[in-house]
Amino acid sequence: MQIDIFEKELEDRFGISLNEGMVLCSISSGGSLTCGTIAQKLTITPSNCSKVVAKVESKGLISRTLGKEDKREMIFELTPEGLSLLEQINSSGISLSDVLK
Repeated sequence: MQIDIFEKELEDRFGISLNEGMVLCSISSGGSLTCGTIAQKLTITPSNCSKVVAKVESKGLISRTLGKEDKREMIFELTPEGLSLLEQINSSGISLSDVLK
């Protein structure tokens, strides 16, 4: 299956899963985002989003800060390492097959 091949290449070359890559891309395109917003963008449950975000954060690719208006809210942003990884992926030639687009 094409998606499995794509995910394996992403994991082998860059050390992230497809869901982790999707979180990075969502934050990259949206700037500072909450987990709820990320979950909506990716159409995943908030619970699943929390797990994926925690993995990406543990790899040092995103950081969290408290919300300015609501201190209970967590805002996620790319770290310089996360931005660098996305740039590497974008310039690597890895791409989605036409079937996945």
